[in-house]
Amino acid sequence: MSERADSAANHGFSSLSLRPELLQVLTELGYSQPTPIQTQAIPAILAGQDIMAGAQTGSGKTAAFALPILHKLTEPLLRLDEKNEQQPEAPSCSQVSGIRALVLTPTRELALQVHGSFVKYAKQTQLKSALVYGGVSIDAQAQILAAGVDILVATPGRLLDHLRRGSMSLSELEFLVFDEADRMLDMGFKDEIDAIVKQLPKTRQTLLFSATFDDSIYGLSQSLLRDPKRIEVGERNAAAVEIEQRVYAVDSDRKLALITHLIESGKLQQVLIFSRKKVAADKLAANLTKAGIGAQAFHGDLSQGAREKVLQSFKDGEVRVLVATDVAARGIDIIDLNYVVNYELPYKAEDYVHRIGRTGRAGNKGVAITLLCREDEHLLEEVEVVLDKRLPQQWLAGFEPDLTKSVDTPRKGGRNAHKQRAKKRANGGRRGR
Repeated sequence: MSERADSAANHGFSSLSLRPELLQVLTELGYSQPTPIQTQAIPAILAGQDIMAGAQTGSGKTAAFALPILHKLTEPLLRLDEKNEQQPEAPSCSQVSGIRALVLTPTRELALQVHGSFVKYAKQTQLKSALVYGGVSIDAQAQILAAGVDILVATPGRLLDHLRRGSMSLSELEFLVFDEADRMLDMGFKDEIDAIVKQLPKTRQTLLFSATFDDSIYGLSQSLLRDPKRIEVGERNAAAVEIEQRVYAVDSDRKLALITHLIESGKLQQVLIFSRKKVAADKLAANLTKAGIGAQAFHGDLSQGAREKVLQSFKDGEVRVLVATDVAARGIDIIDLNYVVNYELPYKAEDYVHRIGRTGRAGNKGVAITLLCREDEHLLEEVEVVLDKRLPQQWLAGFEPDLTKSVDTPRKGGRNAHKQRAKKRANGGRRGR
């Protein structure tokens, strides 16, 4: 850790040399000590470095890039006084035209969250921020862009729509941020990213944040970043230490009964449950509601307005359980969410890390529960490879699995798949990269 970062850890945000108006907002928000990612990223960004940062959700990464960007965008501009000497002049939006900072996010929910953070942190500045994502009127967004914007938070597809329509320009861009870059690639946005980058000035500062790293992320970083500073807080692809991980072995046809029992007997409030498919989320939410547990499904088939309403109801405690798919839940940011349940394990092991990262945020404790049926044991094995740790299974009295039942071995559990996983473990997975 650098001397400056070490000082930040001991003396709070004031030691990071942020502008007074930003420090005032942080004080009002009750922020006292920067998180590890903030301690390392903020000085590097202020120094003008590109960064490649590995940080889990809930680590404070939004403030890690938003605060230094706001600081640099509000740095006094130089003017010549009557004596022909350079003097600082407070910046105004009219002095610099065009979008100066662009934050790309994989989902609408995350875009809303990031934009909200910029608005909150920038309230003592004159900087204007805007948000563009699909599912709502593109014309209304174009009108906002035409009025002048300093900071834009966008999803790749809708941003490309605006660029093709000519409703905005990125020729003045100074900062490019990829938030949750791994998810953007997982969702197939590589072509959109390439098309967007072609329209950006080559001289810019690029900041890449990713919860997990694989070959595709390294490939993206090599094409976008210039001599980046590598920042990793915690182990790569590792779950937050504040999260207790439990695995309950149960027959697939008894999962509903078990999750109902866990919620009711534990008097759990605000439970986020993950399913792999939208139809499964709808079915589970309906069954929980029939059992007297208020639940709502949360997935991409809902309109943007409906998703925002459901999410707000969950945050307000009006809905006790949210049953979500991986993509839809990506932007959920609830500080006091204590329980996440994997009703089904994800097919992609890294998604397990993203899922359980919804809890244990901002230093709080959290519990991640996985309901494991025998058909999915190969998926747990993949998760353990990514985490580099065993997740011991336990049985809950009254819900023990029937080991006499025959189980159809899925294709992913076949001999060749097992060989591939054994080879991956022998090579240390991707952890040694």
